[in-house]
Amino acid sequence: MLQLFIVFVLASFVGFEVISRVPQTLHTPLMSGSNAISGITILGSLVVAGMIGGVTAKWIGVVALAMATINVVGGYLVTDRMLQMFHKRERPSKS
Repeated sequence: MLQLFIVFVLASFVGFEVISRVPQTLHTPLMSGSNAISGITILGSLVVAGMIGGVTAKWIGVVALAMATINVVGGYLVTDRMLQMFHKRERPSKS
C-alpha cells in the first residue's frame, strides 16, 4: 500500500509539472484531445457496471460512469467556451 501511495504522489507531482509548462497556445488543442481520450473512461465504467456480478461493483461502476460523463461533458463545454473567445465580435454600425 505504501508503494502505491508513493507512486500516486510522484505521478501527481510529475503531472502537475508537465501541465504547468504547457504554453497557452497549446492548451485548447491538448484539452480537446484529452477530453476525447476521457471517453475511454466511460467505456471502462460501462464494462464494470455491466459485467461484474456483485451489487457493490455495479454501484461503483454506476458512480464511475456518472463521474466520467460529467468529466467529458464539462471538458467539452470548457473547450467550447475557450474557442468562443477567439471569434470576432460584430461591431455595431455607426449609422
